[in-house]
Amino acid sequence: MNSERLVVLSDMWGAKRGMWITSYLGYLQQYYNIEYYDIQQLADVDLLVQSEKNIHTAFVDGGIDTAVSQLVKKETKPAHYLAFSMGGTIAWKANLKGLPMKSLYTVSATRLRKEVERADGEVKMLFGSKDLYKPSTKWSETIGVNLEIVENFGHEMYSDSQVIQKVCLDLLDKVMTKPVEEKTEAKIKVLAKKIS
Repeated sequence: MNSERLVVLSDMWGAKRGMWITSYLGYLQQYYNIEYYDIQQLADVDLLVQSEKNIHTAFVDGGIDTAVSQLVKKETKPAHYLAFSMGGTIAWKANLKGLPMKSLYTVSATRLRKEVERADGEVKMLFGSKDLYKPSTKWSETIGVNLEIVENFGHEMYSDSQVIQKVCLDLLDKVMTKPVEEKTEAKIKVLAKKIS
């Protein structure tokens, strides 16, 4: 079986506070060829004090741009992308800079509310209803994407087992239904040849 590529981008904490990521990788590695990026490493963020404020500031003050440049250099073939929080912003901006992308699935990527240009291709965006910084409905209509809201979850919902299961099932559905569509197309072509 020829696996689809899935590029996974961490949240701003990267591997330092990202044990939850192993749950995603465990579910998805059987069906996808996965490339995982710790976005702190992509952004060359190396701080003595790893506080939320320090990390956030490091990304906003040039780290996002560095990570976007690194990702565009490293990933040259179209792939599916799964990106968490700040990782979603990096994937989106990288796509606008030419990163080839089959699809983008973002979870809690709240900084995207500041974007004025839409990423190319299929985009799925998931947010918790209690996430104070999620994009508005007006933003989603203007930019041309649908927001899926999960009730009773906040920003770091992506570390919850229910959300992990939902996201993985959405992504598995993408690879599990594809062979059926290809077989249907092939049958139609064969029938068309027989008729003519």
